[in-house]
Amino acid sequence: MSNSTIMYGIKACDSMKRAQLWFTDHGIDYAFHDYKKSAISRTVLENWASQVGWEILLNRAGTTFRKLASEQKEDMTQEKAITLMLAQPSMIKRPVLEREGKIVCVGFKPVEYEALFAS
Repeated sequence: MSNSTIMYGIKACDSMKRAQLWFTDHGIDYAFHDYKKSAISRTVLENWASQVGWEILLNRAGTTFRKLASEQKEDMTQEKAITLMLAQPSMIKRPVLEREGKIVCVGFKPVEYEALFAS
């Protein structure tokens, strides 16, 4: 299924629910990977970071990140960000859409979805 879309995220997230509803409303099939339930590997996160940048992937607006101690937030690097995201997958921005092994969108962005899935 090389042309299928995989939506990565967390089931109980509002952004995920909006994205899933958008896909359903537009009749678009996708596979769902809950990285809180099924985990995500360092290799996958490193690959994503090489494609879109760790700064895009790290959810700094979320409660989990905001609750970190100041020293954990300081001097952020890719290695530090990936370690945090592995330890607490809620720190990965969502959803992450992947098609044919490439990240096509991070976050729920209906305008970008329209462009990606226009047929």
